[in-house]
Amino acid sequence: MPSDLPPQRPQKHSLTLHGHRTSVSLEPAFWQAFQELAKTRGLTANALAAEIDAGRDASDQGLATAIRLEVLKDLQARLGR
Repeated sequence: MPSDLPPQRPQKHSLTLHGHRTSVSLEPAFWQAFQELAKTRGLTANALAAEIDAGRDASDQGLATAIRLEVLKDLQARLGR
C-alpha cells in the first residue's frame, strides 16, 4: 500500500506524569496528532498523557501504544466510524 508520507522513525519525547518524568517513542506524525488532540481538548500534552495513562491496563499496553490508539480513536470518531 503506497503512502505519500516518507518513512518515519519513532523519536523519544519527554513527558511528566504525576510528577515523574518519563519518555515515549512516537513517530513524528503521531506526536503531532497527539499534541493537536491535547490542544483541541484544552489540555497540555502532559495532562492528556496522564489521562491516557490512567485509563490503560499498564500490564498489557505501553504508554506509546495507548497514545497511538487514543489518536486513532479520535480520528475514527471524527470520521464517524
